Amino acid sequence: LMVLMLILNFKKMKKILYILSLISFSLVLDSCADKFDEIDENPNSTTNPLPTGLFNNATKEYIDYTRDAWVSGRMMLPWVQYSAQRIYTEEDRYQYRLSTGVQLWTRSYYVANDYKKIIDLNTDPLTKAQMAVYGANENQIALSRIMLSYVFLNLVDAFGDVPYYSYGNKDADFQALIVDENLQPKFASQQKIYADIMKELKEASEMINPDADLLTSGEQLFGNDPSKLKKFANSLRLRVAVRVKGVVAGAENHIVDAINSGVMTSNSDTVGLEYEANLVNPSPFFASYLSRSDFAISKTFVQLLKGEKGNFGLDPRIFKYASPTAVKVGNIRNQNMFEATSADDIHGMPYGVSSQISTTQAPSSSFFGASILKPGFREILMEYSEVEFLLSEVNNWDQSHYEKGVKASLERWGVASSKISDYMNSLPTASKENVLTQKYIALFMQPAEAWAEYRRTGYPKTLLLPGQTADLNVATASGQTTYTFTPLIADLTDLPTRIYYPTTVQTLNTENYKAASTAIGGDKMNTKLIWDKN
Repeated sequence: LMVLMLILNFKKMKKILYILSLISFSLVLDSCADKFDEIDENPNSTTNPLPTGLFNNATKEYIDYTRDAWVSGRMMLPWVQYSAQRIYTEEDRYQYRLSTGVQLWTRSYYVANDYKKIIDLNTDPLTKAQMAVYGANENQIALSRIMLSYVFLNLVDAFGDVPYYSYGNKDADFQALIVDENLQPKFASQQKIYADIMKELKEASEMINPDADLLTSGEQLFGNDPSKLKKFANSLRLRVAVRVKGVVAGAENHIVDAINSGVMTSNSDTVGLEYEANLVNPSPFFASYLSRSDFAISKTFVQLLKGEKGNFGLDPRIFKYASPTAVKVGNIRNQNMFEATSADDIHGMPYGVSSQISTTQAPSSSFFGASILKPGFREILMEYSEVEFLLSEVNNWDQSHYEKGVKASLERWGVASSKISDYMNSLPTASKENVLTQKYIALFMQPAEAWAEYRRTGYPKTLLLPGQTADLNVATASGQTTYTFTPLIADLTDLPTRIYYPTTVQTLNTENYKAASTAIGGDKMNTKLIWDKN
């Protein structure tokens, strides 16, 4: 009995000691945790992202996912008939994959959030002094406001009413990017968005400090040049104001003010992102050819450049824009492309044929040119020649601005001076059709803007429209030499006028999606935006 009692007492004491040891160990951990928190903080590093990194990442991500094989390659480039697909032609006939619209939407809001983060860091009293080390606070804010305007402009141009964020306008309808308050944001009206974009661009331009840095090192679009940023903001405002003139109040005043405030005046003012000349970080459109060979130059575009359509003769840019048919995909991948010596060696891919017919046409069709299909291609956000065409339009189709726009485009693409002189000497007189057709040629590889301009103006008149008949390059096995362009979306008798709202938005923001769809006149591809008068 005595032995049993000793064993029980020993076990009881052992249990008590175990419990006490756990309590003691817990107290030690709590004490250490405080020290771990202190140790975990690096006194030599920031807890906030660097604004240069945020800006460059946002800009590259935006261009990566809007100038790639999907949004650009399989939707906007073919729709404006700069390109035609060699294999799967459904997108050319307007039946684009809905995931492409999701990509455009989601990536735009991702990068918009990064630009907004730069604004937050430069306005928060706890971080603005730290951010000033990397560039003047006001310049970083202006830079972000301008890039937000660019992103939201492309969103509203593609979809119509969308959730929208504004730095300078606290309108209750502007609920985007404020995720702690609005997980299901309202869709702002096109009227409000375009009006606010012009206002944002004006205010951002005016807040730029010309004597201070934008971002101190590594900024990739403007070279840390406040004057170049200012010209971009005013030029972009001119683009928007011309688009919504007569539709959005105050647009006419913005046209005058943007010009007076200073727009682009030479090709050195052109804004774009140049990719690395290697296969590690190549341009997104070139990268698509490393595994596929889907995209050729469109026949309707080649016919315009050859002078077979339109009011112009042979355009020397054809040798920059398109390859001879002797260039194969292996030349592209091995980066040993070459230019045609005769326009007869360039043949565009018939646009909008069926997939059955496309296989017979692709072998005799030209790829894009060596100036484009290279790793180090420069993707343009806005160029000087466009500004001159805008100035020609607002000055009643002015001849001088028209000529400057054409010449600037020829020079930007590296056309020899003798060929520039020959082309300019034979250039038809400025008119609405001539100016807008030349603008279309100059906007090559900027398909979102070309698509918007076609919807606004109806030019160029050289595109193949639904129901029209065109020639094939070679006869099919059955002897067919012509075809009729038949879209795969019902009720489209012209180019698409917008794209569908993403399926994710329909699911996750249902009520606001329904309200926006009703407001614009239906979530359809033939619903016109407020400025679409074509």
